[in-house]
Amino acid sequence: MSGVVIIGAQWGDEGKGKIVDLYTERADTVVRFAGGPNAGHTLVVGGEKVVVRLTPSGILRPKAECVMAQGMVIDPAVLVGEIDMLEARGIKTTGRLWLSDRAHVILPFHVLVDGLREDRAARGAKIGTTKRGIGPAYEDKAGRRGLRTGDLRDFGRVENLVRGAIAAWEPTIVALGGEPPSVQSVLSHLEPLAARVVPMLADTSIKTDRALREGKNVLFEGAQGTLLDLDHGTYPYVTSSTAVAAGACVGSGIGPTRVGRVLGVTKGYATRVGEGPFPTELHDALGERIRNQGGEFGSVTGRPRRTGWLDIPGLRYASRVNGLDALAVTKLDVLSGLDEIKVCVAYDTPEGRTEELPVDAFANAKPVYEAVPGWPASIRSARTLADLPATTRTYLARIEALTGVPIDLISVGPDRDATIIVREVFG
Repeated sequence: MSGVVIIGAQWGDEGKGKIVDLYTERADTVVRFAGGPNAGHTLVVGGEKVVVRLTPSGILRPKAECVMAQGMVIDPAVLVGEIDMLEARGIKTTGRLWLSDRAHVILPFHVLVDGLREDRAARGAKIGTTKRGIGPAYEDKAGRRGLRTGDLRDFGRVENLVRGAIAAWEPTIVALGGEPPSVQSVLSHLEPLAARVVPMLADTSIKTDRALREGKNVLFEGAQGTLLDLDHGTYPYVTSSTAVAAGACVGSGIGPTRVGRVLGVTKGYATRVGEGPFPTELHDALGERIRNQGGEFGSVTGRPRRTGWLDIPGLRYASRVNGLDALAVTKLDVLSGLDEIKVCVAYDTPEGRTEELPVDAFANAKPVYEAVPGWPASIRSARTLADLPATTRTYLARIEALTGVPIDLISVGPDRDATIIVREVFG
């Protein structure tokens, strides 16, 4: 099979963008299958940073065809702005960037509701959303009143759908202290954007299936991470879409037999943005050091990420629900200079010690740590396993042993070339 899924194995922000960008050197098609502009994938090429929110990370590879599939929610203004940014950098998108005509549209009142809800939520009740309208757009999709990108071809239909959606949201907006937008203001917002978006619309399920049937290398790019998945994450502190590997099939419109390999991406430590449980979180100077050394600030919101030790039960959980074939470990260089590194290997609960992730019972679970030696010097110049200090190799071997999943790639810095590839993802 030529289909490979790259998925986040933690709470998102694992560095999936760099991994996808690396592997697209051999990919013909890159498909983003879920989420919206709440996902910021950061790519660093030649020391220059590019952040994409909607566009697949393969866009920087000139030969790769890029698909935004039907499982996504699209803010047309963000998409058009992103295309303009890429074109200004000399990155061509015309004729190689396609958008599913079944993807749902994020409208201005979705963003309004998202912000009002989060701002007015009582302390302890906040979800920690990016306030980009993702959740309300998926609510309209599930409520069967959503506007799809294909509807932008017919503004008579757009008007009817927008009118109905505003009527449905008006009581919520008013109750939260907001003012519902007029139908005309939303149409005026959409019209110039539709002129840019409609030419890139396609039945991307057909495009993706055809690429697979022709034996081309297809990468499916996940957004967020396993522990933010709507069904499998730390509910209710989750995203509104499917963030696990199975979502590649549902969100792209292809069958499960088309996927041949699943790669999970994890940092050498752990981070989380927003609210929700994070048992291995560090609330001290060491946590701050990791945050600053790793540049752990949200690429979409700029919010500081919470930092902590690697959670092995969490990775085993991700392996199970995703069917991981291998791991890619990123930001390993951030741990350089530490005398000791801790790893959560189990949890103590009222029922006893468990090596499984207590995904719905973190309040009564205490992480159990194992300490391993650190390494004093920078590893950013390493390009092979042999270049790494013995203690670094021991740390990686311990991750493999504890998770039962081999490590195929190690990232030791933000640039493309700061990478050790142990095994190629495509055959």
